[in-house]
Amino acid sequence: MTGERLLVDEIRRRIGERLNDAVAAADRQGATPILGEDRRMLAHKLIGEELQHLDSQALNDGAALLGPAEREQLTRAIINELFELGRIQQYIDDPDNSDIVINGHDSVWVTKRNGTKVPGDPVADSDAHLIEVIQAAARRGRSEHRWDPASPRLDLQLPSGDRLNAIAWVSGRPSVSIRRHDFEICRLKQLIDLGTITEPLHHLLVAMVLARFNIVVAGGTGAGKTTFTRCLLNEVPHHERLVTVEDSLELGIDRYAHLHPDYVDLEARPPNVEGVGAMSMNDLAINALRMNPDRLIVGEVRGDEALTLLLACTQGNDGSVCTVHADSSEGVFGRLQMYLAMTRERFEPQAANLMISQAVDVIVHVAKLDNSQRVVTSIREVTGAEHEMVISNEIYGPDDTGRASPRFTFTAQRLAELESAGFDRRRLTEDGEWRR
Repeated sequence: MTGERLLVDEIRRRIGERLNDAVAAADRQGATPILGEDRRMLAHKLIGEELQHLDSQALNDGAALLGPAEREQLTRAIINELFELGRIQQYIDDPDNSDIVINGHDSVWVTKRNGTKVPGDPVADSDAHLIEVIQAAARRGRSEHRWDPASPRLDLQLPSGDRLNAIAWVSGRPSVSIRRHDFEICRLKQLIDLGTITEPLHHLLVAMVLARFNIVVAGGTGAGKTTFTRCLLNEVPHHERLVTVEDSLELGIDRYAHLHPDYVDLEARPPNVEGVGAMSMNDLAINALRMNPDRLIVGEVRGDEALTLLLACTQGNDGSVCTVHADSSEGVFGRLQMYLAMTRERFEPQAANLMISQAVDVIVHVAKLDNSQRVVTSIREVTGAEHEMVISNEIYGPDDTGRASPRFTFTAQRLAELESAGFDRRRLTEDGEWRR
């Protein structure tokens, strides 16, 4: 361990002890508890005192004083150890990073937003130390999470809004994966400049939201489903009540309270140490329907919550949105059939298809191209069901570059609904081509 690391660890230990003493003293005296930002501010004050003490020692020894950059670096490192993810935090704070994977404390890989992948420095002194860092973060979460041999998998939303997944005790070494979200990308207009959609697609997507279409956003891992869904949701009129259901909070709807003042975000929870208190995605979806939502949003459908969502969409909760892992817009049908077959009712394909056709209006598929650009590839209108098949109409399909290209027009009923939401049907010709 380097001298700097030894210094950081020693100061962190002393600050931690002083913080605990201050918190305990406040409890004994019946004073206001030292929590959250107050605790962090107190830590900054104590760190300043410790660094001043170091300067006094340096003066006595005739050594050089700490420079402003060194003081800032030490302060940041100590705060990261106390309140963040230690040495991992440097990668989270870098806006150019999109994914961080850790295969043991000294095997770190960082994917940049431009798609390049580079190795990183060790993020802990040992695998045991890495586990301690993640366990501390789990205890600081919105609701305390377990991560131990009895519960070896962890899904956690970080204070930055990013998603962390960790697994250990069933793997050779502890493995941590962090997906970083760019919350600055939050409106559909921004996706035009990023090349994800075109101007005509922007007008169509906004109209689909305002027309209260039930939309499934589909795509593979890392395709941009969450970002795209966030952009869709931020087109919802501000007076509507949104209730989101997620396995791990990623949409970040709380960051846009100025757009959605009436919202509730629900997060699934595993059982506690006594084996009770679990809240599954389906439990939350059922409860969400009792919360008078104007729109129900399910972060990613991958189980029996599919039935709850589809029933909601057929019972007046128009304008609902969900994401589904699928490699094409048409592949969503097979996915939903599988999830419905997994429910207690074990739906046969014919019944599942009927429910899907009545609940889903449109499927939007997004993909990550070979050059790492994320694009909309397909928009598919669901028009009905016939025996073993869901009948659909691909309004946009992938061209030879993988980007969405116009193919057919909407059915008359859906086109009228879009027009009532402000869409100009003159943008479409009879053969489905856009008028620019």
